[in-house]
Amino acid sequence: MANDDVTPRPSPREVRIDKRQVRVLAHPLRMRLVGALRVKGPATATTLAELLDTNTGATSYHLRQLAEVGLVVEDPDRGSGRQRWWQAAHDVTSWEPTDFDDDPDARAAIEWIQGDQVRLLVETAERWFASQHEWSPAWRDGFGMGDIFLTIPPARLEELKAEVWQVLERYHREATVADSADSADPQARPVQVFLAAYPLREGLQ
Repeated sequence: MANDDVTPRPSPREVRIDKRQVRVLAHPLRMRLVGALRVKGPATATTLAELLDTNTGATSYHLRQLAEVGLVVEDPDRGSGRQRWWQAAHDVTSWEPTDFDDDPDARAAIEWIQGDQVRLLVETAERWFASQHEWSPAWRDGFGMGDIFLTIPPARLEELKAEVWQVLERYHREATVADSADSADPQARPVQVFLAAYPLREGLQ
């Protein structure tokens, strides 16, 4: 049972990325570095290199690039001597694709990031298919994908996405509060939830 005296975790720190940030972020290792810092918390370049199976020189360089545009920051409470600890500057990255319509380089960068999200979804699903036999029946029923067909104008689709996202954020806040029922449950595991909406394939409309 959750402790009523626990202070709820504040809402996620969100950044709406600008043109300079999106151009820096559109890189395979930089995307992974930001993701790792958000999931694992503060870390050194050496720790991140081991986690992401690369070398410290590469992680150090790309962390500095991310820091220049404010996507990662140094953790002043952990650094000592020459050892630098880094942390994500935000919990959530947001944008609208049309934010970059007037900048071809930024538009290409956001298109690459969108493609990388799809690649991540495919990789995540394939890992699940390969290992699902190792999970309990409850988890095999819990994981997976579904879809639904709608005929809806763009403004209503934005409303739908915002409403679903609010539900996901509420679950995220509740699950990350110390001593919450979810975090205390011995069956709890880290889960990644994707939210996607795309046009129905031509011919089915």
